[in-house]
Amino acid sequence: MPTSALSPAARLRGPRPDWLNNPKVWRTEVLAGLVVALALIPEAISFSIIAGVDPAIGLFASFTMAVTISLVGGRRAMISAATGAVALVIAPLNREHGFGYLVAAVILAGVIQIVLGALGVAKLMRFVPRSVMVGFVNALAILIFMAQVPEMHDVPWPVYPLIIGGLALMVFFPKITTVIPAPLVSIVILTVITVAAGIAVPTVDDKGELPSSLPVPGLPDVPFTMNTLTTIAPYALAMALVGLMESLMTAKLVDDITDTHSSKTRESIGQGIANIVTGFFGGMGGCAMIGQTMINVKVSGARTRLSTFLAGSFLMVLCIVFGPVVSGIPMAALVAVMVMVSFATFDWHSIAPKTLKRMPTGEIAVMVITVSCVVATDNLAIGVVVGSITAMVIFAKRVAHLANVTSVVDPDNATVVYSVTGELFFASSNDLVGQFNYVTDPDRVVIDLSAAHVWDASSVAALDAIETKYAQRGKTVEITGLNDPSADLHGKLTGELASH
Repeated sequence: MPTSALSPAARLRGPRPDWLNNPKVWRTEVLAGLVVALALIPEAISFSIIAGVDPAIGLFASFTMAVTISLVGGRRAMISAATGAVALVIAPLNREHGFGYLVAAVILAGVIQIVLGALGVAKLMRFVPRSVMVGFVNALAILIFMAQVPEMHDVPWPVYPLIIGGLALMVFFPKITTVIPAPLVSIVILTVITVAAGIAVPTVDDKGELPSSLPVPGLPDVPFTMNTLTTIAPYALAMALVGLMESLMTAKLVDDITDTHSSKTRESIGQGIANIVTGFFGGMGGCAMIGQTMINVKVSGARTRLSTFLAGSFLMVLCIVFGPVVSGIPMAALVAVMVMVSFATFDWHSIAPKTLKRMPTGEIAVMVITVSCVVATDNLAIGVVVGSITAMVIFAKRVAHLANVTSVVDPDNATVVYSVTGELFFASSNDLVGQFNYVTDPDRVVIDLSAAHVWDASSVAALDAIETKYAQRGKTVEITGLNDPSADLHGKLTGELASH
């Protein structure tokens, strides 16, 4: 229906969501949410154990994070829940000071994320190179797979054929129909087989007891003093930074997969709101969950906020209403789903021999360093930071060699003109001073910068040093050809940077 045919009230409300207009989209979103909810349960329980809290705390966090972010987040179809990265950050606080301090830190982390989001921290994502992004994707695929390895070690032999069967179902079932997500079919069939045949294998119930009621809001049980604030602040800041890093990287990944744009600023603020809500409901906090997001977007084909909302809602329904049934799901079924996700997530093209032959050595090095750091530390944020810094160093080194100096002496030997080309910044300007012949040059020196750009104070200081060296020999220097930004910077800083 064209916008002009809508009533004023309808136009004010804006366009109806896709899932209200299209039954096919509705079905896809609902089934995707159900698959993600099933996959969230063992993960949330495992992360609760890492954080040293009751399994219900991780499940509550996953519920409140998913439902809240579906309403206030900036990236549609992305799943936020309790995560291992956040659990690792706050585990020492819970161990040393107790659960009340953990909850208080989650709330403070949410406040910090809102502040950082409002300050535009999401804009820093533009400085993450593609090689780091590829390394990030490959590293998370490896981490997803490695997280499944313990579930395949020292287990009854029927686990292995169940995993193989689950993988086969997810590979071949889509050739029959895509109406029902293959992971959901795999989970249901493997559960029916194990229950009907009485096969004794590890189940969801072995991970921990599921909650029997909804979480109740309340304030953290801590003294509201400055001492409490100083205790939780370092953990809250670390959690806020790690959570934002993983969430923004995941949002960028989903942007690429779906070929759509998302508001990273809104997502940053939304993560903060979700953590505050989660803290007041006694949850352990969280951020974007990469594995479950890939299940939702890449495997199940979800594209709207409905799938995220239903993932959190179904999680509680499954725990509270269908707890006994869910508890009987074999872990092999969920392991098979996550293994398939890891293979689907990995960028196999990035390691193809043809690609590696064409890729610059520096780009390959950045990708390998990013992957290595993530796998070594089990922390995606550390890998992204180290990879980005490495990429910047390589870039600076490469650009530094692009600044060249050539000289031409007038026939009368009265003037020498130096032509400087390239980008002048701290890396390239360090070598600039040594490229002039101070002793043998004539009394008048012209430095032509029409093919160069002055970026920073280091470059201005280098130009000042050149003028000083010539002045000590009684020679004059004229700098010409500065473009407007370079002239402004040079005019503000020249003569002000001499050391004392």
